[in-house]
Amino acid sequence: MLRWLIGGGREPQGLAEKSSVQTIGEEQIQNPYTELLVLKGHQDIVRFLVQIDNCRFASAGDDGIIFLWNAQTGEKLYELHGHTHKITAIAPFSSSDVTEAKADLIITASADRTVIVWDCTSGRQVQKVSCFHSTVKCLTVLQKLKVWLSGGSDLCVWNRKSDLLCKTSHLTDAGISALVELPKNCVAASVGKELIIFRLSATNHESEGWNIVEVKRLVDHQDNISSLVSVNDLTFVTGSHVGELIVWDALDWTKQASECNFWDSSVHPDVQPEIKLSQSPHETSVQHLTSDKECVFAAVGKGIYVYNLQMKRVIACQRAAHDSSVLHIEKLSNRQLISCSEDGSVRIWELREKQQLPAEPVPTGFFNMWGFGRANKQANQAAKKMQENIPVYFLELVGDLIGHSSAVQMFLYFGELGLATCSADHLIILWKDGERESSLRSLTLFKKLAQNGDLQLRL
Repeated sequence: MLRWLIGGGREPQGLAEKSSVQTIGEEQIQNPYTELLVLKGHQDIVRFLVQIDNCRFASAGDDGIIFLWNAQTGEKLYELHGHTHKITAIAPFSSSDVTEAKADLIITASADRTVIVWDCTSGRQVQKVSCFHSTVKCLTVLQKLKVWLSGGSDLCVWNRKSDLLCKTSHLTDAGISALVELPKNCVAASVGKELIIFRLSATNHESEGWNIVEVKRLVDHQDNISSLVSVNDLTFVTGSHVGELIVWDALDWTKQASECNFWDSSVHPDVQPEIKLSQSPHETSVQHLTSDKECVFAAVGKGIYVYNLQMKRVIACQRAAHDSSVLHIEKLSNRQLISCSEDGSVRIWELREKQQLPAEPVPTGFFNMWGFGRANKQANQAAKKMQENIPVYFLELVGDLIGHSSAVQMFLYFGELGLATCSADHLIILWKDGERESSLRSLTLFKKLAQNGDLQLRL
């Protein structure tokens, strides 16, 4: 393993391109990640990371190999071989029966048209399914029903033993690109521009008692749906390649709100506008969505947008958060966000409230004497009251993590254990809190010295 110290800001690679992107100097007081471990093993792009438990995670990508890692030490636990083509989807599946102990499983799908269930404790294959007519692009586990779903040219439902319980008829050649669980045993599947709502039902615990029925098609998006996220039992959100964000009711599947002007500077006047003749789909695509109870956080093109669900509007944004497209974003338990990009960087942001200036008073003078200023005064008071009631936020860059040499595909946040990132450079990096790691090393040293001292006293 290698341990490096993180450097300061990036060297510009073309000032004209990066003039609108925020930079941060060497003094990154709020960035705890001053050490990193580089994990090697993959031979191609690493696209997926999935958390197994508080200390273990799996990685997978275009080499078709799955690795299991220890997030604390960076130790490689297992190297799983079974696929012959790139991995297209991965999902954790922790389950337990009354007669069996809890098992930590992961499910992987590949372009070789197979799906494999792995045991994370032993590193062995539990089941391999090879009956697919097309590549499985997404996997979702429904823990309450103890089943998992595979999405491709059709939607299939499987039990823990990988028995096929039921499936839909052939949908499209393009197939299902994403799945999200909804209340009342329903799921939403994105198929091109459409959202299809399916309901699962089980009359008994036998395989022949299961059924899956299409109950509704939602056709509100103008382009292919690129991201889905469940907010809570009442709400889920979708995003498309042309920058549309739609908020849906998770119970009756009606459209609650939408945002289609992420790139329009007139909608977000606090942001410096860019002079462009047109916006390409790549610059406006919603690459990833995540949420907490109050907001949806959207990675749109090179930018990050915070959409408040109650206000039904964007409350903060960084239109040029990175030099290239933002591929993944996560909200931490505090007011911080982490984002990663095609430019190879990982950045930490903090959502802060702006200190607003008080509204200017209406000037006294000739018009005020005759009452002409009364309407203006009332309007001014109304505007002032509105300003006081609506807080204004902004995203401030507080950390810049430079270690990968190519696009960072995604990351996992492990709290005090740090951050795991994967990249097109074939590497995984564990970013560590330097002060915590130094304290742990000192504590280990003191324990060894104390043990040696006791040994000498006994001798």
